[in-house]
Formats: sequence, structure tokens, C-alpha cells
Amino acid sequence: MDIFLGLIGCIAAVFIGAYLAKKQARTFSGQSYDPTKNQKLGNGELPTVNHFDYGDMRFLHLGSPAVQGSMKISKSNDIHLEYQQRMMGWLLFADLEKIKHLHAMQLGLGAASLTKFCNLILGMQTTAVELNPQVIETCRLWFNLPENNHRLQIILGDAAEVIKLPKWQAKVDVMQVDLYDQDAECPVLDTESFYSDCKQLLTENGCMTVNIFGRHSSAEESAQKIARVFSDGTVWIFKPTKAGNSIVIALRNSQKMDKSELSSRAQAIESRWPLPARQWPKVLTPVSLS
Repeated sequence: MDIFLGLIGCIAAVFIGAYLAKKQARTFSGQSYDPTKNQKLGNGELPTVNHFDYGDMRFLHLGSPAVQGSMKISKSNDIHLEYQQRMMGWLLFADLEKIKHLHAMQLGLGAASLTKFCNLILGMQTTAVELNPQVIETCRLWFNLPENNHRLQIILGDAAEVIKLPKWQAKVDVMQVDLYDQDAECPVLDTESFYSDCKQLLTENGCMTVNIFGRHSSAEESAQKIARVFSDGTVWIFKPTKAGNSIVIALRNSQKMDKSELSSRAQAIESRWPLPARQWPKVLTPVSLS
């Protein structure tokens, strides 16, 4: 009976999402923005953004049933999705006493989970780059994303172009890459050239985490691309989550770290913040160039 009710709930959620997509399309139809200024995805218009609630959960969609982000309403600043928790794996290689002095950048806002956690929970200077203006507006209206301030900046733009701006070179301590279109079949940007541009933004002790997901993606191939850019011995990869997300961690400069030290650091992270860090060393392995 529980399985049957769960199935009915999932089907209902899809139909509700489709209804809200049409409803919110009308809401945003009056907004104006120039589609010639980096606001196209591929050859088509940007998808309409919608959200819906299911119990204590709020889900973000880009005009399709695919979930692009979510928030637990009762704990709106926490990260509850396993893959996004693992995108905080850079903490294993950071000085925890200096976190508040670091600058984090997210490429792809989603439901703003990583942005809010870095800014509001960790107290970091935080910048996020998002292509779709509706995503930004929806996150501010429905996902508790604060307005821009001296510690938080949300940039409307194409991540591939923004990261080439001289102002960001060697200024980012933590980069988190989660770039997908409405179908979420593979990363939108996944080339050695792109990862090289990302590397140029990192400080000497900087770190990048990348979400690899989708039926047309290959975590192994993406990890090899990243390793060729960052060099051997600086790249780590998590085993896929149950949902199929593989998170790659790339360090600007290598750090020698055995399982014992990783475990010790993981315990320190979990004692400070609501992250299941003690599980990370068990599913994290270094990537070797093949």
C-alpha cells in the first residue's frame, strides 16, 4: 500500500509541476530581458521556471519533470540532496579555521542550495552565475535566496563567458560547477578548455567541485578531462550517488592526504556543520590519468 501511495504521489507531482509551469509562464511573461545577451541555451529560448511543494519539500523545475533543485522548507539553508552535500567535499582539503575568509563561486544557481549554504551557513563571500533570469527571481521569491549585498552577488550571465573576465582570475577559492539544461542529460559545459578556464580563476590553494550527471554523460571521461587540466594527483572522485550523480574534486595544487587524515577532517566538518562528512572518505578515491 505504501508503494502504491508513493507511486500515486509521484504521478500527481508531475501533473502539478506541469500545471505550475504553465501558471508561472504567465507570471513571467510580462518580464522583459534581451535574448541576444547570453540568454539563449543552445538554439532555443530559455525554459520557463516553475516550482511546487510536496509536504515539507519545495522543488524547482525548468518546464519539465526533471528536478533542477529542491529545498526543505523547514530547514531552508541546509543542503539535503546527497550530491550537493558531496559538492561541499572541498572542505576536506581546506583550513576550516579560515573558511569565512574564502570566496566561493557557483556556476549554475539551481535552487540556490550551495549558494545559501556557503554564504549563510559558512559565512563566505559568495558569487553565483546563472543564465536564466527566471531562476534567479524564483530563488528569491520561493527559495529564500537573499538579495545581493556586500557578501553575496548573483550574476546574470553565461558562465562560459563570465569566467573569462580578468576580474575573477586567481580570485576564487572554491568553485562549484553544476550546469545543466532542462533535460539534464549531460553537463552543458564539459571540455578541457572550459575546465582550464575554471582553473585560472582559482587561488593557489583553490578547489573546484563538479557535478557529473545524465544518461549522455560519462563521469570517467569527465574526470580524465579534468585531470589532464589540473594534472595527475590533484583530482578525486566520489562514487555515484543513488540518483547517479558523480562529484569530481580538483585541487589547484596537490595535497598529500591518506584515508586516516581524510577521516579526521571529515569528523571535524561534521561536528561543525550539518553535512554527513564522515561518509565521504569511504566513497572518495583519487583519479589517475589513463
